[in-house]
Amino acid sequence: MPDMSVTMTSSRPYLVRSLNEWILDNDCTPYIVVDAGVQGVQVPTEHVANGQIVLNISPGAVRGLVIGNGALEFSARFGGVPMQVFIPLQAVMAIYAKENGEGMVFGSEPGSPDPDGGADGDAPADRRSDERPSGRPTLKVVK
Repeated sequence: MPDMSVTMTSSRPYLVRSLNEWILDNDCTPYIVVDAGVQGVQVPTEHVANGQIVLNISPGAVRGLVIGNGALEFSARFGGVPMQVFIPLQAVMAIYAKENGEGMVFGSEPGSPDPDGGADGDAPADRRSDERPSGRPTLKVVK
């Protein structure tokens, strides 16, 4: 019988690192969707819309990308202005390939704060495909 009392660390940093590598290996551009309202998020606020920001994390767009177990950070230019970006990994809502929308949407994990801040579970990434705004990449939930 498995020992259910063993506490595991968050799987999100491992999944973000793996999916980023997979997207790059397939010659695609990795984008992340970030909940800009999570404490500790440091992103260019002028690019935040509806509490979220979508960031290109490809090697051509950022410098010094580090996806640690607690946070994702890099430096980049926004409108020509250099900025150090810091994102606690609990704020990463999704990672996907720009070209085809392949990737993963993250739900809440046991013991971590609810990423959408609500109790109803109606996060923006949970929209049905027929409710998706046109022109935006699609995400596939991988189970």
